[in-house]
Amino acid sequence: MALRAAACQDRAVPEPDQRLFFLLQQAAHRLRVAADRRCLAAAGITSAQLGALFAVREGGLTQRELAARLGQRESAVTAMVTRLVDAGLVGRSAHPREHRAVVLELTAAGEEALARVAPEVEEFNAQLRAVLGEEGFRRTAEAVGKLAAWPDPLTTR
Repeated sequence: MALRAAACQDRAVPEPDQRLFFLLQQAAHRLRVAADRRCLAAAGITSAQLGALFAVREGGLTQRELAARLGQRESAVTAMVTRLVDAGLVGRSAHPREHRAVVLELTAAGEEALARVAPEVEEFNAQLRAVLGEEGFRRTAEAVGKLAAWPDPLTTR
C-alpha cells in the first residue's frame, strides 16, 4: 500500500488546461444534480425543463427553435415538450406560417412554476457568487456563455 501511495505521489499532477474538460464535466454534473433537487422540490420540474420554460417564456418558439436554443437534439426536446404539455406548463398553438409547425407558449401554470422556482435560482446564484466572488461569477458566466454558444465544439478547429 505504501508503495502504491508513493507511486501516486511521483506522478505529475496534470496542468489545469489538460484537465479543464474533465473539470467542466464534473462541475456541470454536480451543479445539475443540485439544481434538479431544488427545482423539483420547488416546482416539480428539472433544471432542463426550467431552461425550456425560460426559453418558451420569451415567446414564439417552435420545437426546432427550442432545440437549437437549448443545444439539444430535436427528439430529446420533443419528449421534454410532451412532458411539459402533459403537466400543463406549456401549450401548443398553430404556427401562423408553417402548417406542420406549432408555436410553444407558456401557460399560467408554467408562469406559476417559474415563480415558485425563482427563489431557488436566486439562492443558487448567491451561493455560486459566494464561492466564486462577484468578479469570478461574472467572468465565469461570460466564459460559459461563450462555450454554450460555440457552434460545434467537436468539429470546429
